[in-house]
Amino acid sequence: MKHHLYFMALMASAMTVPAMAKTDSLPVGRCVNMGNSLETPTEGAWGGKKIDAADFTRIAKAGFNTIRLPVRWSTRAGTDAPHTIDPIFMKRVKQVVADARSAGLNVILNSHHFEEIHKDPSDANIAKLAAMWTQVAAQFADAPEAHLWFEIENEPHDKFNDSNLLKVLTPALVEIRKTNPTRPVIIGGEFWSGINSLKTLNLPDDPNIVPTFHYYDPFNFTHQGASWVDPSPPLGRTYGGAEDQKLLKDDVQKVREYIARTGKTPFMGEFGAHTTASLDERVKYQKAVRVAFDEIGIGMCAWAYTNTFPLWDHEKKAWVPGMRDAMGLKE
Repeated sequence: MKHHLYFMALMASAMTVPAMAKTDSLPVGRCVNMGNSLETPTEGAWGGKKIDAADFTRIAKAGFNTIRLPVRWSTRAGTDAPHTIDPIFMKRVKQVVADARSAGLNVILNSHHFEEIHKDPSDANIAKLAAMWTQVAAQFADAPEAHLWFEIENEPHDKFNDSNLLKVLTPALVEIRKTNPTRPVIIGGEFWSGINSLKTLNLPDDPNIVPTFHYYDPFNFTHQGASWVDPSPPLGRTYGGAEDQKLLKDDVQKVREYIARTGKTPFMGEFGAHTTASLDERVKYQKAVRVAFDEIGIGMCAWAYTNTFPLWDHEKKAWVPGMRDAMGLKE
């Protein structure tokens, strides 16, 4: 009965999703990542800003349905078991989630940048991930399942890959299920959860697991000149030629095939292009990807609200021209 009520809640929520943005996995709809905020060493580092309630009012008014909230829990948790999360930081995350919910937005709450587990998916780091989720899950157990969803760890990569994905994530999932038995839990695959990870993604035997993928293809366009990429793709790459159009069409087909094979509809947890590309090219890319995946009902989370892939210019206090239209929203 609870599962039936949960399904009905999801269907009701999906009614508010913009046209062509429905997904039978989660009613993600139009979504934006609150990037470079709570997943940075300190909130607002890396050129970002501190999140406030006005941000969520603005995001909701623009027509977004969901925010994805990247959180770096690992550096705010104790080194030794039970890896207690700093209560001040936990309170801050709870306030941000409450502000987003007050604005009527769904929230995807994740663990982001647990760097140690990607470099070394050892028993010790697996236990720490599970311990952190024990605490996070308990804190949010009373939140409505139709509007708050967990994502165990962002973008598995390096030594954290398909060979150990379930070994790493299952203990955390077990802890989550103790307090949140039917809440949607999101899992992405290896190699930074790129679209090709869907082909080999194995999910736990749990009816409330939702697959995700991230989309930054072609990488030499979206990350041209990015300072954190070594070697960085050269500047000057434009978007939209015949090769780019074929790649996008082929990638949409990969998702179609995944849905047909698994019966699950994934959502796109991140996509966008760095500001080292011209604004016109960024807008062209954002719109092309959004339109293409809208055709098969994929919910999409743009990276990010502000900073290096911005939709909102927090210095000019204005939406970046063309970006709302690119996301299928009114300018």
